[in-house]
Amino acid sequence: MRISPIISFLFVGFSLVASAGTPQQAAAVRAGYERSVEAWQLKMKLAKTEQERKELAQNGPDQAVAAKRLWEEIKNDLDKEWVLEPAAWFLRIANPLASIGDDGIRRPMMAEEINAVRDAVSRSHIMSAKLAPMCMALVACGDNQSMNLLRRIEKENPDKTVRGVAALGIAMLDKNLGDDARVMAERLTMLRKAIIDAADVVVDGSSVAEMAEDELYIIMKLSKGRVAPDLVGVGSGGQPMSLSDYSGKVVLLVFWNSGGEGPDAVIDMLRAVRADERFSGKPFEVVGVNSDPKDVLRKLEMRGSNPVDWPNFSDPGNKLGHEFRVGSWPLAYVLDGERKIHYFGALGPFAELTAAAVLEGE
Repeated sequence: MRISPIISFLFVGFSLVASAGTPQQAAAVRAGYERSVEAWQLKMKLAKTEQERKELAQNGPDQAVAAKRLWEEIKNDLDKEWVLEPAAWFLRIANPLASIGDDGIRRPMMAEEINAVRDAVSRSHIMSAKLAPMCMALVACGDNQSMNLLRRIEKENPDKTVRGVAALGIAMLDKNLGDDARVMAERLTMLRKAIIDAADVVVDGSSVAEMAEDELYIIMKLSKGRVAPDLVGVGSGGQPMSLSDYSGKVVLLVFWNSGGEGPDAVIDMLRAVRADERFSGKPFEVVGVNSDPKDVLRKLEMRGSNPVDWPNFSDPGNKLGHEFRVGSWPLAYVLDGERKIHYFGALGPFAELTAAAVLEGE
């Protein structure tokens, strides 16, 4: 049967419209992923055996799949204003993704796509009044390109509240630059601007005022050279614990749980640290603050192979974590014998080198 040119055009046109990204399709990708994360977290809590938990940990929702699906929905419309909100969420989930090459080097998985989003913001949206979620997503990226873009937004955007959110982002990223006087002065200036210009703006469930207050708390209580708060709580068996119990020792304080890459990734690392000749037999201790349900921590401590054999606070409600403003796990602090902070950040070589240096100077 011969199809008329008009009907052919209608079918081709429908196909093109159906394949184009829309706000609804982008929102559906995000909602679907977030529902799968909630269902997975519930399964993790209800798991009855360690083997079941381990299998679930290794087969959680695929963040890379969600990021790639969302990218397909937004990539052709980056210059359109509706893309700003889903693109901000894309940055948050795409930035942590990495792949291991044949040379064993870990590289960003979606670096080109992330750069394309930032370029589109710089080119087409720098004056938009809808940049608040993007400002916080740039904080999650945490690199120089993101900082430079935040500085442009803070200087050039005509909307006072957007400039305030960008100022908050600059203050948050400034934490990575150290504690010298110039950096601290800028952090305080930017936080003041954020509170004055954008206190009531809400991004991802938190107001700018709340986030700025947390940043001020970090400056006053949790910066390098400050004496860390004395955590007081209980272990998995209900036994009382406090951070001051380890007075006189260098402490690697680690906030962690069995999610993410699974429990063994953190457990193997911390067991290796405790066995390292730089620390073994010296006034040093690993102290954990675990946010798993108490029975999960107890099982990890009692299992026969690769047990958790360092002291741990049980903190399923993140009450102790909140005292250190912990929002992602694992997070490490290095404290000296008087609880003075010498390092905070990722668990890994920098934390270990700092702990070893503090031990040598004790």
